[in-house]
Amino acid sequence: MKNSLLLFVISLSFFSCEKKVDFQLEKTQPKLTIEATIENGQAPIVILSNSIDYFSTISLQQLSGIFVHNAIVEISNQRQTHRLKEYAIPVGPGLFYYYYSTDSSSLSTAITGELNMAYTLNITSQNEQYSAATTIPNITKKIDSIWWKPTPNDTSNKKATVIMKATDPPGFGDYVRYWTKKNRESFLPGLNSVFDDLIIDGTTYELEVEPGFNRNKSWSDNEKESVFHKGDTVAVKLSNIDKATYDFWRTMEYTYQSVGNPFSTPTKVISNIKGNALGYFGGYASQYRQLVIPQ
Repeated sequence: MKNSLLLFVISLSFFSCEKKVDFQLEKTQPKLTIEATIENGQAPIVILSNSIDYFSTISLQQLSGIFVHNAIVEISNQRQTHRLKEYAIPVGPGLFYYYYSTDSSSLSTAITGELNMAYTLNITSQNEQYSAATTIPNITKKIDSIWWKPTPNDTSNKKATVIMKATDPPGFGDYVRYWTKKNRESFLPGLNSVFDDLIIDGTTYELEVEPGFNRNKSWSDNEKESVFHKGDTVAVKLSNIDKATYDFWRTMEYTYQSVGNPFSTPTKVISNIKGNALGYFGGYASQYRQLVIPQ
């Protein structure tokens, strides 16, 4: 009884000391956001947009208006430099998605991703200059095989678990990122999509492949949809990446998962962009495997 009374008094003291605190967040100027990638056998893709306020009300019209146009975007390898061209893809009535890629009218200098090749990116927009560098490494971490098994404790007997067997070469420094694709859907990265080799260095190992996570949907919708089912055709994409790309996605995904969690440690997203901009430039050495799960 005395203990209960003491807890009650302590609780009252906390309530009596409670004070409402209002934070007035200053509005910040939009920053250039760069999402640039190059993959072995593929043309470079660069998406330029302006950042928006965290508490902004987002609409399709607003998203369509954040793209940055008429920038000078150049990519170089160890042999030549190519200026990219801006393209537009219609995504709805009066709405377009914009990106920069190979200029089809200047194919003599066009650059396609190659293994073990370094690249630099230079951007000029609104009289400001930005740059970044990346590497497409060799494909060192190999996918040996993939298969499926019934999901444990699945009373519906419709779900499937995908397993991958992979080999990591001896020597630290093999970083990877993975995606999965179901049927005709797009490739989606995992919720935690990047890994190093600190624990599995030089070993052959098996692990469960988590379905990709659609960051444009709610957590509850992802929990329902991020599963494999019998009858699915599943593709797995595994890419070797350099450390800068690994650091960007490691910190980006941690920040994404910790939003709204008062107990999480604040994290700064690590970018490899030089200049007052957000984002990253990443190279991917990719391999693909496909699995058909029977009904």
